[in-house]
Amino acid sequence: MIASEPELRSLMRASLEGDAGAYRTLLDRLSRHLRAYYRGKLTRIGRSQTEAEDLVQDTLMAIHTRRHTYDVSQPFTPWAQAIARYKLIDHLRHTRASMADVPIEDAGDFEAQDDHVGAESAHDLDRLLSGLPEKMRRVIRFVKLDGLSVAEAAKRCGMSESAVKVSVHRGIKAMASGISQGRAR
Repeated sequence: MIASEPELRSLMRASLEGDAGAYRTLLDRLSRHLRAYYRGKLTRIGRSQTEAEDLVQDTLMAIHTRRHTYDVSQPFTPWAQAIARYKLIDHLRHTRASMADVPIEDAGDFEAQDDHVGAESAHDLDRLLSGLPEKMRRVIRFVKLDGLSVAEAAKRCGMSESAVKVSVHRGIKAMASGISQGRAR
């Protein structure tokens, strides 16, 4: 089933309001679109299907970490497509693919726009997380980055739901302190 713009937009709005089921459905629908997009682009330039799968995961993570930047008054698809396009460009840069490898009809899809802000943000987040105890880091990743519910994270970590909530709260507070002290950079 191909998801339409109204469906994707509705799912994104619901997920931003805390509907975990809508968020899982959104990510499922997006992964199908992204997989087809990346396979088509990469196949044309002789790249592997494994790279397409890696890009799907990278893009879903980027959408997850940047979902707070989505303006609900705007269409969802162009926002998600921009992230997907930047991830592809970034991937091709890092894997040393040249623009000569891209068919001429696709050249317009690969504008020379830099996604350094996203890369820096991911690096900063990793650095802040690395300063936390392992259990706290895992809980934050499960709840805040992977989108698991507190109950699901508690089950995976062998903790009570209250302990997960406290751990997430303390971890985010420690990360905020790290930001204010300049440890993220």
